[in-house]
Amino acid sequence: MSELRPPVPPFNAETAQQKVLAAEAAWNSRDPDRVAAAYTVDSVWRNRHEFVTGRQEIRAFLQRKWEHELDYVLRKQLWTYAQNRIAVRFQYEWHDAEDHWFRSYGNENWEFDSHGLMRRREASINDLPIAETDRRYFGPRMEGDRRDMPLA
Repeated sequence: MSELRPPVPPFNAETAQQKVLAAEAAWNSRDPDRVAAAYTVDSVWRNRHEFVTGRQEIRAFLQRKWEHELDYVLRKQLWTYAQNRIAVRFQYEWHDAEDHWFRSYGNENWEFDSHGLMRRREASINDLPIAETDRRYFGPRMEGDRRDMPLA
């Protein structure tokens, strides 16, 4: 039997938003085990140019990611949903070991199994160098903060 990860499909506006905010909170934890647990054991990812399959590869990918993308802070926004799929747009900020700051923009398409675990994730991401003084995000989202993200 598969683990249950509510909310489960089919999604409505409220449950899709709950799923997006739960994913944002997990990714902001920068805990590869916590994040990987939200995916099926055979989940398939496309992340930029990398293709990752299964929780173990996801965990290893995330470990490498957060060793490189330091002080990572993410915001996700629900774009649309239908049945067992959700699309989001996101922005996150981070810096490298040389203290060069970036804001990464992207879109993700998610597909879930009937237990609410993500079985497919496709992410397109672009990085924009920014000055540290141009940062927008300094920690996880505050309770009640549902503002839209600026486009640029």
